[in-house]
Amino acid sequence: MRAAQNERLTRIGSGTPCGNLLRHYWQPIALTAEFDPALDTRISERPAKAVRALGQDFVLFRDAKTSALALIDRQCPHRGADLAYGRLESAENGGGIRCAFHGWQFRADGQCIDTPGEPKGSRLCDGIRQRAYPVVEKSGVIWAWLAPESVAPIAFPALDCFVAPDSHTFAFKGLWNCNWLQAMEVGIDPAHASFLHRFFEDEDVSQSYGKQFRGASAGSDWPMTRVLREFESPEIRVEATDYGMRLTALRRLSETLMHVRVTNQLFPQAFVIPLSSDATITQWHLPVDDTHTYWVAIFTSFGEPLDKMLMREQRLKLYELPDYTPRVGKHNGYGFNPIEQSRETYTGMGHDINVHDQWAVESQGEIQDRTKEHLGTTDKAIIAFRRQLSSAIDTVEAGAAPPMQWNGSHAANITGPITVDGICAADSWDTYWREFDVKRRAQCEWISQSAKADSQWQS
Repeated sequence: MRAAQNERLTRIGSGTPCGNLLRHYWQPIALTAEFDPALDTRISERPAKAVRALGQDFVLFRDAKTSALALIDRQCPHRGADLAYGRLESAENGGGIRCAFHGWQFRADGQCIDTPGEPKGSRLCDGIRQRAYPVVEKSGVIWAWLAPESVAPIAFPALDCFVAPDSHTFAFKGLWNCNWLQAMEVGIDPAHASFLHRFFEDEDVSQSYGKQFRGASAGSDWPMTRVLREFESPEIRVEATDYGMRLTALRRLSETLMHVRVTNQLFPQAFVIPLSSDATITQWHLPVDDTHTYWVAIFTSFGEPLDKMLMREQRLKLYELPDYTPRVGKHNGYGFNPIEQSRETYTGMGHDINVHDQWAVESQGEIQDRTKEHLGTTDKAIIAFRRQLSSAIDTVEAGAAPPMQWNGSHAANITGPITVDGICAADSWDTYWREFDVKRRAQCEWISQSAKADSQWQS
């Protein structure tokens, strides 16, 4: 890849080609949990915080007048002071936020409604408006629409993570010190798991709750760790879909058995992968700026309600509130232990695969220099995604609408997508993963209840 093309695909600031593209999609700027006083006591006194996304700074706050979340530009339009330190106004006083520098007050929609230092009767505020952005809370994530005001927000697709009830979804995030593209690409690379996430011994799969690659592959008692360790050369197939790409990794275990892993790339910034036989992970990659990225994941269960407290406790061992910064990273050598590397894990960096991924993407540099890489056949999904991304950037530059701009009935038809990690008869793998998904959905209580409700409404 040429250096100019690498810049084109990675830089996301205002006015950049890729930044212009990404602003045409909903961005996961925060978690709903970040406004939970039980997790951040400061929120109970003042439900507001600074957020940064796509190289821009905003203040996110819960408006006292409407009780809804609001997002506006962070710099006060008066003299540029930081509204993230502003005073939240009561409903009786009109709500919104007031700059601590001169007391200018802004409603949740960005309109200035008070300039107290001005002469009595002044209507200066009438012509002053801070840019405000549409915000939606969905599945434990706070989504922002950062496109130009002339571009209307697109609809959310009917993905499993968006239609499942709150009891069956759990959201979490973590900060990585690298560019968004390399963070995204690790999740659409089916080959790396046999090495980066290799464990030399298998654990009790009954203790795998909430842990990726630690359970048994569906339809078997084979630990996923054994499959990845003993069969390191998958056949990878890439198929274009109406939401991005479907990736199928096949590992032939014997003459009669095949391991099938179906994952997905959700354009432009997410992937969807199996956590276990009855749960999935849908993970977005929010560019904070060119060299920092939040991964934002929604875990979705087709079985029992999720134990959110346990899943949060598991992840807080590696990430620190309130900013979800990593406890393990470059600053402490990713916990590398050479004895562990020789006896327990391929990396020697502990038993949580998130640390492995963090090391892999951060060690490439803040922005990977792709002019020096040499891609192989297992990188076919990476190659396809870069072409897809580059084409979408060209489309926006030409003044046309980018791909996957879902609205109305079209958005409702973007469902799933299917994820599977299972073992089946080698000669029927192509029907197995579809049949597995049909059976799982037929047994899923919240899908059945939703279908029943739809049927009653239509009748």
